[in-house]
Amino acid sequence: MSVARIGILTVSDRASRGEYEDKGGPAINAWFKRVLTSPWEAVARVIPDEQPQIEAALRELSDVEGCSLIVTTGGTGPALRDVTPEATAAVCSKMLPGFGELMRSASLKFVLTAILSRQTAGIRGNSLIVNLPGKPSAIDDCLNAVFPAIPYCIDLIEGAYLESDPGQCKVFRPAHAKPK
Repeated sequence: MSVARIGILTVSDRASRGEYEDKGGPAINAWFKRVLTSPWEAVARVIPDEQPQIEAALRELSDVEGCSLIVTTGGTGPALRDVTPEATAAVCSKMLPGFGELMRSASLKFVLTAILSRQTAGIRGNSLIVNLPGKPSAIDDCLNAVFPAIPYCIDLIEGAYLESDPGQCKVFRPAHAKPK
């Protein structure tokens, strides 16, 4: 089984300048370390809230680095500089709005301001791009909600085969889906 590459893109002006510790990227990495049982490696980036830079990083992680899954953190709120969903839509050929709907629904159980979040997901080539919020606890809540569908989605776009520890997160695959 080959090693899956997972892009972890932190979008934060302050973290990219070194003024603030990136907590979102490490939280995503820790979640995958806890949940995934198949071989994988992280390809991490920290960039400012600038749409052209976000688009370029997403293209690089997909097209050059070969990441089957790219997870972003930050830039999904209503603030003027929050443009991660727009950058994601700009580089994707297909959008998957169900991811954002489920993440907001799951987050609303914990915080009423989750309705302000604009997370989304989309497909670029053989990569699934998923936007997460920036707060580590919200990252866990959102990944716990949507990850059960992620491995099969990646199978459908011919990306890397991901397996998880069912005690941590049980994924869905139809009976006919087999590992590559």
